[in-house]
Amino acid sequence: MKINLVLLTLCMLVHTSLLAQTNELQRSIPEAEGVPSEAVITLFDSLTALPHTDIHSVIVLRHGKVIGEIYPTPFAPEYRHTMYSCSKTFVGAAVGLAIADNRLRLTDRIVSFFPEQLPDSVSENLSNITVRHLLTMTSGITPDWNMRNVCTNWLSTFLAKPVKTPGVQFEYDSISTYVLSAIIQKVTGMTLLDYLKLKLFNPMNIKEVAWEISPEGIHTGGWGLHIQSESLAKFGLLLLNQGKWKGKQLLSSSWIKQMTSKQMEAGDEDYGYQMWLCDYPGAVRADGALGQYVLIMPKEDMVVVITECTLINGRNQRRLVWNKLLSAIKNQALIPGKAYARLKKKQISYTLPTVQGKKQSPLATAYANRTITLETNRYGWQHLHLLFGPKEVNLKIDDKNGTSHILPFGYKQWLTGTINAYPPYSITPVGSFNGLEKTFHVAGSYAWLPTDDLQLKVHYVDWISALDITFHFNGNNVTLTVKENFSTNETILKGKF
Repeated sequence: MKINLVLLTLCMLVHTSLLAQTNELQRSIPEAEGVPSEAVITLFDSLTALPHTDIHSVIVLRHGKVIGEIYPTPFAPEYRHTMYSCSKTFVGAAVGLAIADNRLRLTDRIVSFFPEQLPDSVSENLSNITVRHLLTMTSGITPDWNMRNVCTNWLSTFLAKPVKTPGVQFEYDSISTYVLSAIIQKVTGMTLLDYLKLKLFNPMNIKEVAWEISPEGIHTGGWGLHIQSESLAKFGLLLLNQGKWKGKQLLSSSWIKQMTSKQMEAGDEDYGYQMWLCDYPGAVRADGALGQYVLIMPKEDMVVVITECTLINGRNQRRLVWNKLLSAIKNQALIPGKAYARLKKKQISYTLPTVQGKKQSPLATAYANRTITLETNRYGWQHLHLLFGPKEVNLKIDDKNGTSHILPFGYKQWLTGTINAYPPYSITPVGSFNGLEKTFHVAGSYAWLPTDDLQLKVHYVDWISALDITFHFNGNNVTLTVKENFSTNETILKGKF
């Protein structure tokens, strides 16, 4: 079909024209850095075999060099990823930079920064909250995770809440980090992202980066960073090397020591400044929901980056790093063998599973190019159109805002395209995606099931989300079952032709 050929050409052009900004870190053979290639293979195989998990990228570094990396198809090095609470560690770094610039102190009281946002009556406990309390998640304000979903004045709403004695109880809260972002903006006259660009990102040549912005015009801080995996690896190396980058001290080594040292007990783990201390001795991490990690192991001189979408406890992934990788490393160079050749082949062979089933069905003729009108739904889809080709299906979506986009699906392969629409998101803050370009990339696979249901799988490859969409046709009616990779729930949508 002509539309499919045009779409495929555009997809290829978009894919190759992405600003790649990759392969800047030095690459090395694992054995040259004292790591058996077999251990790297075992780690990659173990991670990709985890249940209820889509691995999007893994990068292993030792002695400052990349010794292994995978981006299971349809993911690729040039795609950015949303980092959830992994974003917090970057905010922690920004606070350290502002302290070094004499713009901020750990003992500064947060009420001093927002006089116009304070409630009519300021309690003693509220008055006593300091920057350090926000860094350690001990503000004394009970987290309200729904607040960001229902109001636009996050600062004044946060400051108006009851306050227990600060500094006593650890209560993890993304809004505490948001307040730190607001403080950075207040004391520097720059947004959090612009300040990090000036101080860290530009010197490290991290250009492909963005951050969501709140309804108040402040970077969300506790979540919302959108960045490439190799840039995460650069940041991990900066922390590993005590703030030095190519011989230049970008971030104070004393501040990194504070960030990565125990500042507060946090259940069965300890917390530093916007960082977690791991159960593996000496290891620390930046940690985001659904499995976003920058693991830093100073004793072993290693960094491991993982981006994924998982529904299992992240300790499984981290312990694979400890048990499959770290247990095998040596303090001297090794002799490469056949395992390294196997690693090179395997690194480019990992792929997320495509949909399995039949290539064609008689129902394709009956339902091609017909308009499906859907009931109101959380995705904002209003009308759907199925366009069938010999080995591909295109799903045209008209949303409630009057815009349209097309998702491409290949048979036993991933077809990649670009859309001018936002992907599904596991959280729903007011103003989600503000600050990010409304251009995202998708990859899709399809098959007809034995029941003649049509199953589509779409990965939003520069985000985190994936959808399984199953069409069940019954005359002029259609039922869609939609499963999200970040949830165990199903959404049932009813439609009519």
